[in-house]
Amino acid sequence: MKLAVVILAAGQGKRMKSDLPKVLQPLAGVPLLRHVVSRARALNPSSMHVVYGHGGDAVREILAGEKLEWALQAEQLGTGHAVMQAMPNVADDELVLVLYGDVPLIRADTLRKLIDSAGPKAMSLLTVMLDDPAGYGRIVRNARGAIQKIVEQKDAGKAQLKIREGNSGIMAAPAKLLRKWLGKLKNANAQGEYYLTDVIAMAVKDKIKVTPLIAPTVAEVLGVNDKAQLAGLEGALRADLARELMLAGATLADPSRIDIRGEINVGRDVFLDANVLLEGKVTLGDRVRIGPNTVLRDVSIGADTVIHPNSVLEQSELGIGCIIGPYARVRPGSKLGAHVHVGNFVEIKKTQIADGSKANHLTYLGDAIIGKGVNVGAGTITCNYDGVNKSTTTIEDGAFIGSGNMLVAPVRIGKNATTGAGSTITKEAPEGRLTITRAKQVTIEGWKRPEKKPK
Repeated sequence: MKLAVVILAAGQGKRMKSDLPKVLQPLAGVPLLRHVVSRARALNPSSMHVVYGHGGDAVREILAGEKLEWALQAEQLGTGHAVMQAMPNVADDELVLVLYGDVPLIRADTLRKLIDSAGPKAMSLLTVMLDDPAGYGRIVRNARGAIQKIVEQKDAGKAQLKIREGNSGIMAAPAKLLRKWLGKLKNANAQGEYYLTDVIAMAVKDKIKVTPLIAPTVAEVLGVNDKAQLAGLEGALRADLARELMLAGATLADPSRIDIRGEINVGRDVFLDANVLLEGKVTLGDRVRIGPNTVLRDVSIGADTVIHPNSVLEQSELGIGCIIGPYARVRPGSKLGAHVHVGNFVEIKKTQIADGSKANHLTYLGDAIIGKGVNVGAGTITCNYDGVNKSTTTIEDGAFIGSGNMLVAPVRIGKNATTGAGSTITKEAPEGRLTITRAKQVTIEGWKRPEKKPK
């Protein structure tokens, strides 16, 4: 059967105490709903339907690039009512998989097993064993262990409340039968809502096989209702991603103190110290070492490179054997060759630095093209912005830039040129020559420093 995924994402999330709709709350920097959509995509469904309500425009805008069909639930009258809104666009010969926009850690492998247990005359239900099932609908089985029905907590009796097997809400059912059952739902319950869970009893009555699948882990079926639960899921996801990184060959100084918010590829013997943030697409070559409190965002880092503590690197590419930091900032559009040094309190932006060049201290290099074997002295600034336009500074191979230089772009420093310390370079510095600009040093006789008058 073709697969139609229906994601319920209409809830307001009042307990979040946020203007942001619940399904757009960030988990590892990505909206909850996008996590669910990404995991559902791994199943290659023929169609994907999102039932939205509160914050509808914002929800649709965030996922505008996704191929989705949208169904509005104008009034929140329960999960059964929510699924009804999507069913007009679901064909009778499809298998419907129901997911939730606030249950982001469900695994594709678990869903595949669930789907495999359903068919034209069979449905499946994902359950979970809980030490404390408070708040969950209880799975009621008969003496043979077959599912009879699901009872919501507010409608459960004392014996039913002792049941530890809870309902995740995730199920797979044939569309034709699901449509029939949804049409029979009643709201005669404590909540006054149309429960999707009531279709289980209807399936049993119609002698349709209901196959339960107990979730391998509790974390993958946990939903989010408040910021504390969101933080709990953040921790669970962090642990999963850290484990994947270690299995890929990385050594983590402390797996509990790393944040992974993107697609990370690591080579052999990579080491990451505590409090490292990896965001976007990050590639770390063999034997790369990342110091503590470092942020890497959309970067590619070559083998044997060392990033010292408290450095921030964004949207840039580094060659092999580079040394960065501590306290360095590599801003977007920068490209470093092999064995480049960018030292403490050095900032570079949209700058190319060729093999073996160094800027080791207290320097800003913006919109610059720097050749091989260049040494940039401490306190150097490329003056690249005049308030309107940004201009390029070119420093050719082998040049030596003295400390405290102001290089006023557009300007060119020739091959093997040297500029004297304290110079302001506004014109081309010729190849192989020393260029120096300094005002004459004068000592003023008889001058006295101003003194404050006693109070």
